[in-house]
Amino acid sequence: MNQKLVVSPSPHVHSGDSVPKNMYGVIIALIPALLASLWYFGIGALIVTLTAIAACVLFEWVIQKYLMKATPSISDGSAAVTGLLLAFNMPSNLPIGLIIIGAAVAIGIGKMSFGGLGNNTFNPALVGRVFLLISFPVQMTSWPVPVASRFQYLDATTGATPLSVVKEGLSSGASLSELMGEIPSYLNLFMGNMGGSAGEIAGITLVLGVLYLLWRKIITWHIPVSVLGSVAVFAAILNISDPESYAGPLFHLLTGGVLLGAFFMATDYVSSPMSKKGMLLYGVGIGLITVLIRVYGSYPEGVSFAILIMNAFVPLIDRYMKPKRFGEKVKTTKVQKQ
Repeated sequence: MNQKLVVSPSPHVHSGDSVPKNMYGVIIALIPALLASLWYFGIGALIVTLTAIAACVLFEWVIQKYLMKATPSISDGSAAVTGLLLAFNMPSNLPIGLIIIGAAVAIGIGKMSFGGLGNNTFNPALVGRVFLLISFPVQMTSWPVPVASRFQYLDATTGATPLSVVKEGLSSGASLSELMGEIPSYLNLFMGNMGGSAGEIAGITLVLGVLYLLWRKIITWHIPVSVLGSVAVFAAILNISDPESYAGPLFHLLTGGVLLGAFFMATDYVSSPMSKKGMLLYGVGIGLITVLIRVYGSYPEGVSFAILIMNAFVPLIDRYMKPKRFGEKVKTTKVQKQ
């Protein structure tokens, strides 16, 4: 009886797996997307990725060792995952100083201020990304042109993303059919030949990554399917109502950060619901908010905001959609003898 029962926050992993094993599994799943970003954006993507990962790991080590007076847990891979996902949400020409600021916010505010892994309410990488987007909107919306920027970093040639082309074009009175001729084909969008952050391009590599996560049972299908399905359904409803003002579902699925968000950001163990019903509701909320921001908001993209908003509702979802406890008594009606 020397062993004590230890109660700890999520994530709780079963079946012989461990947090480090699953974290490094996520990194493996992101390798195809990383290689694609290096192919399209070259040296800029490499600098941003290495800086973000190194900064996140360093900030977590410093905070745990000197501020929290705890044993650093950087070997579990969670800080590296945060850094990689943060890099995937940045332009490949972002100055190193801003990358370090984003990493400090992601780890210091988004993660460690809540107590570390298992306690954070919001996805840390998205906290860092949104902070940079609000604080430095010009630098965070300056997107290098793929391939042409391989050997450039701060002086990379920039261009508009498909989402911004459609958003600005519709605002100026152009029709959607005219604007669709200015963006790459759906095949090129799926293969990654478009402007955007490192994680928004090459959807095919993100699909390969999520298939690996599903095969390894690191995540379940509920959140990715509900996010993509709700985006497709809501976008289709708007498109049917006015085809010249609202883009179709395929456009919304292949542009921006929908695939990255659905596969790797919304599925974060800590900041997503525990029950399957809760995951489905959570995913539908993300899809709906994403489409609403893209169509009616001031930003052309809304995935990051949608996930963070739904992160805030996760405790409420878990409270009212938690699974039945093992051994819970079922209420029965007492039958009186005649």
